[in-house]
Amino acid sequence: MKRALSPQKQLSVPDYNSRTPSYYLQQIDADILDSFTGEQIQAITSVLNQAIPKPSPKIVDFRVVVDLIFSRFYIVLFVGKDRRKKQRQYTSKKITRIGNLVAAAILLIGINLGLSALILLFAYLTKSALGINFFPGHISETLKNVL
Repeated sequence: MKRALSPQKQLSVPDYNSRTPSYYLQQIDADILDSFTGEQIQAITSVLNQAIPKPSPKIVDFRVVVDLIFSRFYIVLFVGKDRRKKQRQYTSKKITRIGNLVAAAILLIGINLGLSALILLFAYLTKSALGINFFPGHISETLKNVL
């Protein structure tokens, strides 16, 4: 059975990105922590410093949550410089690279179409607000006459 945290502990929990090795050391029982030597605590702190992820700056950090009736989904898009020191341990297959290329192309085309639609909508609303009419009457009547 899960144990509920007391209200004091819930308020003192720092954000995941701002946690330090001392935060994790405080999670250890006091009796066990007292049994460590200074050298052991330094070694544990060193390992925790290496293990705690350090966020890198991103050009684009886009996060969206989509609430549906039956479920909740999230979409995350990061764009930034790759600062990893080691290469990936696996080589990507040709089909994976093709799939990534197709997904990137579809994403770029979708963004382009969305931006184009917004620009055209803005231009149309601006034209209407200024009272500029390119065709007499409604566009549907003009299309019927042309076709």
